[in-house]
Amino acid sequence: MLLGDSPIFSMMKERMHWLADRQRVIAENVANADTPNYIAKDLAEPDFSAMLRRGSSSASVLSAVQTNPLHLRGNGSGGSSSAALTRRPDFETSPTGNSVVLEEQMIKAAGNQMDYQTVTGLYKKSLGMLRIALGKG
Repeated sequence: MLLGDSPIFSMMKERMHWLADRQRVIAENVANADTPNYIAKDLAEPDFSAMLRRGSSSASVLSAVQTNPLHLRGNGSGGSSSAALTRRPDFETSPTGNSVVLEEQMIKAAGNQMDYQTVTGLYKKSLGMLRIALGKG
């Protein structure tokens, strides 16, 4: 079995690709901060519950079962399953029609960087656990 075949590694890889694409979109927004009639863009969050359902056909993913009627039950409905580009005009649109707010874009960029660092740290820890399991840690 390859590491890319594991659901957790494939989800981390997809998340890292999404974060890289989102960083590109944020950079485009900042670059067009003075462009007339430019509407700020962002990427829709990927639906990781759908990725788990896709991978649930393999034996390596377990699904939760409600064993008691008093337990909470997952509804399985997350966000949208696409990472589509969304354009939304902001309430702070300039007189030229530009909706880029630099402060908002910088906050998004910082959050994006923290998420990327979190995923890379999780990736390193997962590889470390595999090495320990194989006796090479």
